Amino acid sequence: MQKTVLKNYAKLLARTGLNVQKGQEVVISAELDQTEFVLMCAEECYRAGAAKVRVEWSHQPLSRLGAEYKSEEVLGEVAPWQEEKLRLQVRQLPARLYLDSDDPDGMNGIDSEKYARAMQARQKIIKPYRDKMENKYQWCIAAVPGRKWAHKVFPKMPISAAEEKLWRAILTASRSYEGNPLGNWQEHNRVLRARCEYLNGLGLSALEYRSSNGTNLRVGLIRGGIFAAGSEKTLSGVEFNPNIPSEEVFTSPARGEAEGIVYSTKPLSYQGQLIRNFSVRFEEGRAAEVHAAQGTAVLRKMIEMDEGAAYLGECALVPFDSPISNTGLLFYNTLFDENAACHLALGSGFTNCIQGYESHTEEELHAMGVNDSMIHVDFMIGNDDLKITGVTDTGARYPIFDRGNWAFKV
Repeated sequence: MQKTVLKNYAKLLARTGLNVQKGQEVVISAELDQTEFVLMCAEECYRAGAAKVRVEWSHQPLSRLGAEYKSEEVLGEVAPWQEEKLRLQVRQLPARLYLDSDDPDGMNGIDSEKYARAMQARQKIIKPYRDKMENKYQWCIAAVPGRKWAHKVFPKMPISAAEEKLWRAILTASRSYEGNPLGNWQEHNRVLRARCEYLNGLGLSALEYRSSNGTNLRVGLIRGGIFAAGSEKTLSGVEFNPNIPSEEVFTSPARGEAEGIVYSTKPLSYQGQLIRNFSVRFEEGRAAEVHAAQGTAVLRKMIEMDEGAAYLGECALVPFDSPISNTGLLFYNTLFDENAACHLALGSGFTNCIQGYESHTEEELHAMGVNDSMIHVDFMIGNDDLKITGVTDTGARYPIFDRGNWAFKV
C-alpha cells in the first residue's frame, strides 16, 4: 500500500479518531503485524500535539501459549505494577488507540472454561479503574491487516496479495482510501447526526425486530435515552470518533426488557474463538437459552462472565446497503462486520446514551436501565429482509427499517 495513503490513514486516526490534544499523552495498543504503520501513527500523534506516545505491543501466539501453559491463578492475576499503571491512567487520562489485527480464531482450541474464569478474575480488579475513566478520555479502535487475518478473509490468495487486498478493504471501509479522509468523516458524522435527531424526536419506548430467518424480538428502550452515532464528546468537551469505521446509529436498551428470539447473521469472533450460526432467546431481558452450530460452549461462558453479561447493552442500526456490506466480504472481525449489519450487544451499556448523563452518577444511570457488565460483545443480526418498527408508549408505530435498510430519509 502506498505510504501517502497510509499516512493519510494515520492522520485520520490521530486527528479525527483520537483528536489528540496539545500536551496529552497517547497509548497505542498493537500487535507486531504492522510496525511501520504504528510508527506513522505515533508521528501523527506527536504532530497533533502529544507530549508522549507509548506503544503497548502484544503477540497473539504468545498469548495463546500463556493460555495453554499458565495456571488459572497466574493467568487471572493482575500484578501490583499493572494495577499501579491503571491508577496512573485514571489520573492522566491518556488518549488510547487500539489497532486490531488479530487472527479471528487464533485462540481456537484453548480451554475456554479456564480462560473465562481467569478473565473474570482479572476483570474484577480492572473494571473499577475503567469505570472511573468512563466518558473522560478519547479512544479509538481501528484496524490494520494481520497476515493470518488476511489469509482468513482471502484464503485463495498468496499472503502478500491477501494482505494488500485487506489493506484496501480496511481503508475503503474507513473512508480513507479516496479523497480527503478528514473531510469524508466530517460529512459522514453530519449524516449520522441527522439520523439521530430524527429518531430522538419520535419518543420511542421499544423496538420490534422481525426477519424470515426466525428473528422475532421486542426490546424496551430507556425513558430519557437517546440514539447516538459517529463522534462523541468527553465530559470535558473533546470530540473524538471511537470506531473507525462506523456506520451505526445506536442506543442502550432498558435492562430487563427484551422478549423473544434473535438469530445471528454473521460469525462472531470472541477472544480469538469463532462462534457460528447461533441464536439467543430472551426472557425478561435475560439470555435464557443459546444455541450455536459452532462454539456453543464459548457462547455460554460469555454470558456467564458476570451477572450483567446475559443482558443487552446495545441496539445498533446499520443498513444492509452500506459501504462495508457492499464489499461482499466477511471480515471475521467485529469492528467491520458489526458495521455491515444491524447488531445487538450483550453486556455493558453506554451511559452517554442517557440525555444529560453528565449530571448523574454511574449508579443512577444503571438504576435508569443502563446495563452494567465486564463485557460488551456485539453480534450481527441484520440481513436483507430485516424489519424494525419503533413503538411509543401511546402505541404509535414508526417504520425504522424495511427490507434491511432505513425506512426514512434525512
